[in-house]
Amino acid sequence: MIVTTARKVLVLLGPNLDMVGIREKSVYGDETAESINAEITGHAKKLGFACDIYQSNHEGDLIDRIHAARNVYSGVVINAGALTHYSYALRDAIASVRIPFVEVHMSNIYAREEFRHQSVIAPVCAGQISGFGKNSYFLALSALQHLM
Repeated sequence: MIVTTARKVLVLLGPNLDMVGIREKSVYGDETAESINAEITGHAKKLGFACDIYQSNHEGDLIDRIHAARNVYSGVVINAGALTHYSYALRDAIASVRIPFVEVHMSNIYAREEFRHQSVIAPVCAGQISGFGKNSYFLALSALQHLM
């Protein structure tokens, strides 16, 4: 019997990220969330990760997933959407688990509206990647390789 010790990562997606490919195509492109998620899973597999993706439009659901992640995952890629800019509850949840988080944004949040320039979760994440479209997720997975 072969026993594998694959590292497991969670990609956590916040509000409205299920609408990628539908909303604001000039910002997020026209690829669907489903096709991007399939690419993320494939990229994770190439890096030797088992990967789960979870999306919710509800802050409490995301916090529950973060709490549960500490016993299951070696690292988390998080695109918290608009919650990035004001959710201290999400920030505190990330700080409460002792696994690396990489914050991701498909768009360059610093080139958009001023309210998007502040991330309240960045100080409790290992790093932040923004502005590379779906490739931001791939870069974050590669970063996790070096953090786990």
